[in-house]
Amino acid sequence: MAIKFDRVASIVFLAVGVLFIIGSRHLASSSYGSVVGPDIFPLVLGILLVLLSIRLFYETFMSTGSSGPKEKLEWKPFLIIFVATLLYILTLETIGYVITTFIFLLVCFQAMERSKLITSIIISAAFSGIVYFLFVDVLKGTLPGWPIWF
Repeated sequence: MAIKFDRVASIVFLAVGVLFIIGSRHLASSSYGSVVGPDIFPLVLGILLVLLSIRLFYETFMSTGSSGPKEKLEWKPFLIIFVATLLYILTLETIGYVITTFIFLLVCFQAMERSKLITSIIISAAFSGIVYFLFVDVLKGTLPGWPIWF
């Protein structure tokens, strides 16, 4: 763990988390036909990011120094996940939440660990289906549904 990098990263993440919280307070608290408003998700993410950055900052003070040799940066998985994220953002509305999220998670899981294809498919399908069901049916929220041509 690079102590200096982690300290700077924790401060940056703390600032981003606070900005998420402040920004979510400027969003409407409810939307038409939805019990869950658009402000909930960024608010929860902001709070989570603030708490995790505080923990990281605390851990940098408790550690004694960097451990072991420098690790080689893995650019290929990073670029694959970055491009997959951009494509996910661009295609979410047109293809729909369930299909886009399934493909995005499958690509990300395979970029991180290529040997477990069946496990990746099962987890991706279960996660996207369960989250869609919970958010749309249980919480009465709205997510992009299935594509029109489907």
